[in-house]
Amino acid sequence: MNARVVEISTQNQARQELKKINCDEFGINIMAPKAIFKTLKIEKVSSKAANLLKQTFLAKGGEVAVARGTADLSVEYTDVVICATMKQYNLAVAQLKMQPWGLPKIAEAINKAIKATEKFSYREYQWPGKKLLIQPHRTLIMGILNLTPDSFSDGGKYNSFDNALKKAEELIKAGADILDIGAESTRPGFAEISENQEMERMLPVLEKLAKTCEVPISIDTYKPSVAKAALDCGANIINDIWGLQKDPNMAKVVAEYNVPVVIMHNRINNEYQIDIMADICNFLKNSIDIGINARISFENFIIDPGIGFAKNGDQNIVVMSRLEELKSLGCPILLGTSRKRFIGEVLDLAVDDRVEGTAATVAVGITKGANIVRVHDVEPIARVAKMTDAMIRGDLFD
Repeated sequence: MNARVVEISTQNQARQELKKINCDEFGINIMAPKAIFKTLKIEKVSSKAANLLKQTFLAKGGEVAVARGTADLSVEYTDVVICATMKQYNLAVAQLKMQPWGLPKIAEAINKAIKATEKFSYREYQWPGKKLLIQPHRTLIMGILNLTPDSFSDGGKYNSFDNALKKAEELIKAGADILDIGAESTRPGFAEISENQEMERMLPVLEKLAKTCEVPISIDTYKPSVAKAALDCGANIINDIWGLQKDPNMAKVVAEYNVPVVIMHNRINNEYQIDIMADICNFLKNSIDIGINARISFENFIIDPGIGFAKNGDQNIVVMSRLEELKSLGCPILLGTSRKRFIGEVLDLAVDDRVEGTAATVAVGITKGANIVRVHDVEPIARVAKMTDAMIRGDLFD
């Protein structure tokens, strides 16, 4: 007898495991949703709604945790933690849609979050002569091209025209699927430069690369005027470290040009009151809402948890360990850990010696759902991504 716990995280994996024992197809359809157990958290639910929510899930065999005082309505609101199988979620959601006290809206939010973790965020972007596919079996590599004199890692190395073009060619040859160009340093304590300074550094290089570069070009900027000038010059993607929340005009520019946009979590300090992942998810949801209201297509959003931005070393590690929670937002995930300070703190290494540490974060990030990794050292990290993909990507999704 050979008894073991089988690792199953999606319904597709459950279906494959059941097929291995020659289970009947009808039985597979019944049992696959029962094989997947998920824990879901909802914030600030009215106590009336929470009590009915709890009763509904308990009746289906699930569990719901609420704050003390919820049952007798001595507290007005409570956070809710639901523990249930996919089968139980499906049954409960169907019933909640017919209940009062805002439960239909809660049911919709539950269903959306749960389904997003089961369904891969396929994306296909096309431009004249270029294409970008985000698929379940391959992690994309975004190569970093800094045109700044003061970036934390390679400041000053590529801020001349010829050096920048040479570096871009090297990144693409090494395996970059996307080229990310930044003309203003965003390292901790950076000095903001003017829009004109940023464009003077970036546009000449971009103009040349837009004509010769075979991969899509992303522009790392939070300034709408710079983004607009870059898109007019041939850029394909906007990478905004403030997630459309620094300047309301940025969303309008992205919508006007109908391009993909990376929305990153950021804030002015790292004082998180309760839960850093709750803050990140709420921030990114707000960014998506801002974009949707400006008529940005949902398919154009790529989310970034903002590793190294308004987060200390311990907080960065927490985000890495819980990265898969971002899947509930239903967008591709970009991870930017390359050579970051928290790697140096753990390994006690200088910036240029953090390749192995970066590789470890990339491997873990991919296992937790990262679709794109933004890196300086493209060639070795592309190998890490390819090997990690081979081990964990194959059977997660249909």
